[in-house]
Parts: sequence; structure tokens; C-alpha cells
Amino acid sequence: MGLIARHGGLAVSPWVERWTRTLPAGQRVLDLACGSGRHLRWLTDQGQRLTGVDRDATALEDLAAACPQAELITADIESGRWPLEGRMFDVVIVTHYLWRPLLPAILACVAPDGRLIYETFALGNQTVGKPSNPDFLLRPGELLDAVRGAGAGWRVLGYEDGTLESPLRFVQRIAAVREAEPGASASDQPPRYPL
Repeated sequence: MGLIARHGGLAVSPWVERWTRTLPAGQRVLDLACGSGRHLRWLTDQGQRLTGVDRDATALEDLAAACPQAELITADIESGRWPLEGRMFDVVIVTHYLWRPLLPAILACVAPDGRLIYETFALGNQTVGKPSNPDFLLRPGELLDAVRGAGAGWRVLGYEDGTLESPLRFVQRIAAVREAEPGASASDQPPRYPL
């Protein structure tokens, strides 16, 4: 990966950067549990149409100043109503967040030929730091199982399950595409997913 992209002093996840750096401008991008918006800030420079969801209204207020064109939704997605019912996005990004009951809704937000980019903590992290509650740590292969269990049409572009350094942490991450039904695309060429 080389250099780590930074926005507002916040490092962009190299996993997110890898799977979004070749997106054409104008993609509908959802960053779920976006926090301070490190990924939205970076994608603003790429000309994407951005939506961020988080329960922290103060973080979203700060983000609104940096990304005035972004749609920012304050919502408690764990105990409140799902704020994105019926909406689909070309890219759905989730980092450092896990609430298992929402996995089907998250996958349903990915549009045909859209990407899911997901990265969060995995079992083993409890031995090195926070989060340490197993409710918030992915089990081995859990992201793969969630995508494969979502039905036909999903293709895994990349998957990793292991440790990262500085600081030491256990993570699991996946990039997957929800392929359009045959004949549904106007293009004669399959979409490209550069590595």
C-alpha cells in the first residue's frame, strides 16, 4: 500500500483505500457508523455522493463542516428504526463496527454491481486490547459466512483474517461485490474490480 492517506489527521483504512481508490466519481457511498468521518472526508476529494450514519450527533456536526455535500444521518441503528429502508448504495463501508442483527440490512443496502467493504475486530483481540467483548468480535470466517449466506450473486474480491501491527490487533475484513443479475446490466463488459 505504501503511503497511508490521511484526512484531518485521521488515517484512512488501507483496506478501504484499496477497494475504493479506483471508483469513478459520482458513486453513492454509505459509511455506516462513520464516527468522525475519516473515510467520508477522503472520498469527498474523489467526487463521490456520500451518506454517513452514526449515533454521535456531535461527531456528525463536525463532519458536516468538512463534508457539506454529504448526507449525514444521526440514528441509533442498534435500538432505533433502520434509517435506510429501501435505499441502495454503490459502495457500503463499515469499519470498527459490529452489530450482528444488522448484517442482513447492511448487505441489502448494496446495489447490484455494488461493493461491500467491511473491516472490524475479530476474536483474539481480547488478548491485546479493546474491544474485548466477544459480542463485538467476529468469529473465524464470520464475514465470509454472512456474504455467502446472503444468497446467490455475491462474489468475494478479497478477504483477510489475522493480525495487524501498530497497534497489535486482530481483524477480519472482506471486500465483496453483489453482481447484477445476468442481462440486467446495460454493459456488454463485466465490471472491473482492480486489485
